Amino acid sequence: ARSILAAGADGLLVELHPDPPNALSDGEQALILGDLPAFMAETSRIAAAMGREII
Repeated sequence: ARSILAAGADGLLVELHPDPPNALSDGEQALILGDLPAFMAETSRIAAAMGREII
């Protein structure tokens, strides 16, 4: 996500799951649902430093 923001992408697709190890598919690429607030805070800081906004 950091590199995508730095590259100037206009969007992010993030897969969330409450228990990725037990997901029926794509668990290894899913973000744990409880980690979403920290993820949003970090990506928002990066975007703000670039004069952009996460909505």
